[in-house]
Amino acid sequence: MSPWLKGLVTGAIAAAAITFFVTGTWLGASRPSAASFARMPDGKPNLNGIWAANNTANWNLEPHAARQGPVTALGAAFSVPGGVGVVEGGAIPYKPEALAKRDENARNWMANDPEVKCYLPGVPRATYMPYPLQIVQSTGSNDILLTYEFASASRIVHMGTHQESPLEAWMGWSNGRWEGETLVVDVTGFLDRTWFDRAGNYHSGALHVVERYRPTGRDVIQYEATIEDPNVFTRPWTISMPLYRRVEEDARLMEYKCVEFAEELMYGHLSKERKP
Repeated sequence: MSPWLKGLVTGAIAAAAITFFVTGTWLGASRPSAASFARMPDGKPNLNGIWAANNTANWNLEPHAARQGPVTALGAAFSVPGGVGVVEGGAIPYKPEALAKRDENARNWMANDPEVKCYLPGVPRATYMPYPLQIVQSTGSNDILLTYEFASASRIVHMGTHQESPLEAWMGWSNGRWEGETLVVDVTGFLDRTWFDRAGNYHSGALHVVERYRPTGRDVIQYEATIEDPNVFTRPWTISMPLYRRVEEDARLMEYKCVEFAEELMYGHLSKERKP
């Protein structure tokens, strides 16, 4: 074997070895699967734990470039990071008149985004905000609790029998069922005042969301949400992303009651003496 060919083979072997150690793949070795996921006594996947997304969906569900933040004097602080997007197919299928409203929302983000006012974030936005969420699950057909750090938001997934929403609510009304390994949550009964992100993507009161929580590894859930709103969109569309379990020993939801941070913004003009 010539020195040139010997060097080429040696380099290829070294590259393969690096790939093995970095990615954990060698001759088809697989990553952890749902089989390694913890189980409840009834055999269902045990979703209990603290979970978090790790993406830029709360800034914008669609693909977007990095850009300057809302306060130029802060420099890079609070600037918007770029993201590849989480919408299947790339773009949200807006009706033309609804797209114009989305663009207007984006131009007036600071004044109109419900997050700025510490309103409850709605579904699915609560899932991918830059704060963790907790799933509390018990055995059998008992209900499942989803609670979120932002604004202490929470909702109950009704697992027994399908129940109709008694009234509209910020977090909607959630009915759940198991489809094999996947928890499916059907959410209706929304107010029309929440957004999907800071880019002004929005919905009407006709919003219908179907969420899917599918374990794909010991500490990973593949999350999907199919969104339908005939008043705003031309067809249903889907977002998807992994949720990662927080595995540190002291993982917990911290108290983040942000209402007091928004009071001066929203009601300061009503004070007899304005705060500095």
